[in-house]
This record gives sequence, C-alpha cells and structure tokens, in this order.
Amino acid sequence: MVLKTLSRSVREYKLPSILTPIFMTGEVLLECLIPLVIARLINAANGNTLTPVLKSGIILIVMAACSLVFGTLSGRFAARASTGFAKNLRHDLFYKVQSFSFGNIDRFSSSGLVTRLTTDVTNVQNAYMMIIRMAVRFPLMLITALIMSFNVSPKMACIFLGIIPVLGVCMALLIWKAYPMFDSVFKQYDKLNDSVQENIKGMRVVKTYVREDFERKKFENSAEDIRRNFVRPEKLLALSNPLMWFCIFAVIILISVFGAILTVNTFGGVSPETGELLWGELSTGDISSLFIYSAQILSSMMMLAMVLVMIIMATASAKRISEVLNEKSDIVSPENACREVENGDVDFCGVSFKYSRDAEAEVLSGIELHIKSGETVGILGGTGSGKTSLVQMIPRLYDACEGCVRVGGKDVREYELDSLRNSVAMVLQKNLLFSGSIEENLLWGDANATREEVQHAARLACADEFVSSFPGGYDTHIEQGGTNVSGGQKQRLTIARALLKKPKILILDDSTSAVDTRTDALIRKAFREEIPGTTKIIIAQRTASVMDADRIVVLDNGRISGMGTHEELLKSNDIYREVYESQNKAGGDEDAA
Repeated sequence: MVLKTLSRSVREYKLPSILTPIFMTGEVLLECLIPLVIARLINAANGNTLTPVLKSGIILIVMAACSLVFGTLSGRFAARASTGFAKNLRHDLFYKVQSFSFGNIDRFSSSGLVTRLTTDVTNVQNAYMMIIRMAVRFPLMLITALIMSFNVSPKMACIFLGIIPVLGVCMALLIWKAYPMFDSVFKQYDKLNDSVQENIKGMRVVKTYVREDFERKKFENSAEDIRRNFVRPEKLLALSNPLMWFCIFAVIILISVFGAILTVNTFGGVSPETGELLWGELSTGDISSLFIYSAQILSSMMMLAMVLVMIIMATASAKRISEVLNEKSDIVSPENACREVENGDVDFCGVSFKYSRDAEAEVLSGIELHIKSGETVGILGGTGSGKTSLVQMIPRLYDACEGCVRVGGKDVREYELDSLRNSVAMVLQKNLLFSGSIEENLLWGDANATREEVQHAARLACADEFVSSFPGGYDTHIEQGGTNVSGGQKQRLTIARALLKKPKILILDDSTSAVDTRTDALIRKAFREEIPGTTKIIIAQRTASVMDADRIVVLDNGRISGMGTHEELLKSNDIYREVYESQNKAGGDEDAA
C-alpha cells in the first residue's frame, strides 16, 4: 500500500528510473568480465611474445572505458530520477495539505508536516536512488561474480560459499539490532521542529522575559536526543567495516594457500615448442582474478546490507508520508454542488459542535441563530465561549456535528467549497500578511482589482492614511508575517484585504482589538454606509465595537445566553451588563464610540 501510494509520484521520471538499472547492469557485467581479461593478460605476460599482451590490454582498456560510460550514465539517470521523484513527492504532499480541513490539520502537528516535507522526503529520495541503482548493482554483482568464480575454479569458489553465510548472518544481526534504534529517531525530529518553530514564533516573548538560556537548553536537549539515538545504531553499523575486511583477508589467505597448492601440484612445466608455461588446474592469472572476485563478492554483501539499512530506515519515513497522502479531507465539495451563493442570509439550525468526535464536552450546543442578509450582528462572550468556533462553520472550515448551517438558504454542505468561501471573508485577530508589497497583499482579496479599488478598500478600513505616509506608498515592502508594521496597521490592512473581496458575508473575529476606539468607530461607520448589503458578523471583546449592531448575541459556555439590541441586553442579560459596566468604568468605551 505504501509503495503504491509513493509510486504515483514518479510520473514523468519513469524513463530515467528504468534506464538507471539497465546501464547499471551493463557496468556490473563488464566489471565481472574484466578479471578474466586480467587473468589472460597475466598468463600471456609469461610467454615469449607481446602480441597476446597487447591484445588483452586493448580489450581491457575498451571494457574499462565502456564500464565507466555505463556507470556515469547510470549515476546521471539515478540522480535525475530520485531528485525528480522527491520534487513530485513534496509537490503532492503540499497540495494534499492545502486540501485538508482544519480537522485534518489538527490530526497532524505543524512540525510533523514540516518533517514529512523535508527530512522524510529526503530519506525516501536517498532510498529510491539506492533501490534503482545500488539495489540492482550489488545483488547482480554478488551473483555474477560468484558464477564467474565457479567458471574459473569450482574448488576455489567453494571458499566463497563457506564465508558468505558467515558474513550474511553477522550483517543480518547488526541490521536487526540497529533498525529499531533508527526508527525512533524520526519521532525526535518532530520534537526538534516543535522547539525551533515555537521559539521563532515567540521570539519577542522570549526576549521580553529573557528566556534565551531556557530556549537554548530546550533546543540542546532535543538535539542531544537525536544525536544519542543516532550514535547507538551507528556504533553497531561501524562493526560492519572491520567485519568485511576480516572476511576479505580470510578469503585472500585461503585463496593464496589453496591456490598455491593447486597451482604447484598441477603445474605442467614449459612447452618445448613455444616456451610458454603449461598451467594445470589453476594459473597465477586465475588466482589474481579470484582475488578480485572475492573483493567484489564480499564488498557487495556488505554494501547490500548497508542499502537494506537505508531502505529500512526510509520505510518509517515512507509510512509517515503515505499517511498524509492517503488522508481523506473531512470537508469536500459534493457532486453537482451549488456554485452560487444568492445572498448573505446565515442560519444556525440546532447546531452542536466539538473538535473531536471522541471529545466528551461540546464547544457549541443547541445554537439557533438566524441572520438576515445585510444585517450587522455582534457576538460577545468570554474566552472559550465558542465565538470563533461558531463563525468558522460559515465558510465551512469545520462542519457541525449536529444540526446544520445554512448560507443563502442552503446547507453549506451543498456548496462547492471555493464558491462558498469566495462569498465569505474572514478577518482574524491574528491574521497574517505575507512577504511582498502592500498592494500585493491586498490583491489576495481580488487579484484583478485596480489601484483605485485597492485604495478605496484601504480608505474604508482606515488604512489609506498610514499607507500613503510610507515613502513607497502601496509599493512598500511587507516583511514575512507583517513584522514591519504595527498590530493595528496589520489589522486594518487585513480588513481592507477582506473588503476587496466584495463578500456577501464579512466576519470580523476580534479584528479591531489592536486599533483605538476612534478608528474602530470610523471603520464601523464605513461599513454601515458603504456596504449596507453585506452581512456583517463582528466578534469583539469591547461592547463599544458591537453596541450599534442590529443585534448582539451573548455566548456563554457554548450556548446563547442572550440576544437583542444594546439597550435590550443591558436590561435583560447579566453577562452583557457586567461586561459593559466594567468597560465603561475602565475607560468609557461608549463615549469613545
């Protein structure tokens, strides 16, 4: 299943993947034939004429050159195939993540997804190169060299049959011990990425509280865990090299001893007619070729074991990658989906919601709320009351567990996702700006908008004034995450971006928390006058931000505690009245509005 999933990412790199083992086969066959030519060359050198020597030498040079060409082509095609495969794999992973719902993303940590896109893909890439190149070379080399050694001397080849099982069993034991250790390393990578990601995102907090030493220590602990987990299996695998050389030297000694005995006992002397040496069962050239074959056979066994280790290590990465590729999005467009949202009506019909099906407590319970198109509705509630969870179901970032959410009179599950989300604009409290100019960021709302439309949206969001004061104006560069603008400026730019989308439903999720009350009031005034037909849902902590809404909904522990106008709630709802009075005493929000 894992192989089938990953093989789909090979695509246009199938031809290099096929050519690699073909050229590798040619290289191996030539390398195994070269010792026979060397043996002939050595035997010919003992004669009285140079003609056989020259002939064998020319053949040897040609074969070596052809082997070099085949090896080079195999390496080039292997590099092209493996890097292309990795490119496609990262492409497929990234595109798959883009299709995930928030529920899917919640099941994979952000650090886990980063590890899969980087370290895991690199491991699979290296293993793929080994499979199409080295996993062909070493078994083929082992078998071919063994056959050729039997062709030279069946008696001497029996030495290989005795030493191969010894080396094979020892290497198998090393792999068996090392693999579980390697397998645990990848879990440590996630922890390391978590540490780095958290530190970078919270750098301002870290410096404010002078926690650099603590963060360094946390990173060092994660890095040390990875080092320690790598060192243990590497120590085991380090034994493979001396083990291989021990076997090679043992084979050389055995070949030298028994080869010398066979050569001496079967030597036929010198031919009286030609003066050539009359070898018996074994010649010095044959012994030389057996030396080469012994190195080829035993080194192939060791390298094959190393290839298997790398492939086994990559198996864990392959499983992690296939988990993402095989994950089905919780939220998809239905067949024959509706592609047009008629108006901005929003209805919550008996909606209950929890982030996990297995969770005991519900985030929202029994929500009945009906919002008419063009209406302005404020939502107020304490932390954890379910305000953000409620509005996230409108563009179908999450689906209700019970009941249904309707937009434009239709269940959101009947809409084509892009059409639904193009009709809804959300401005979050911690919304992001991306690296690029201010205009490029605003054009996320409408890629085809003119400069005049961009400026108009910025004026509605009270952003045009400070943008115009920048030397570059709307061409001013924004750093990644909007780090070179203030929190209030960032919020106004994201509101302008949402307005440029010309949505039927505009959701402001505490998105004016960083602006002053005067600017907040100006933004709300622009909304009333400029986009009266757009449904506006405003989540706020300040009563001043919602007090002039058509209706205000008060949430408490996932339930609607009260609903009405500002004046009605002051009389009927204890939660709203308490919030209003505390804020009014603290700073007079009502007067500022």
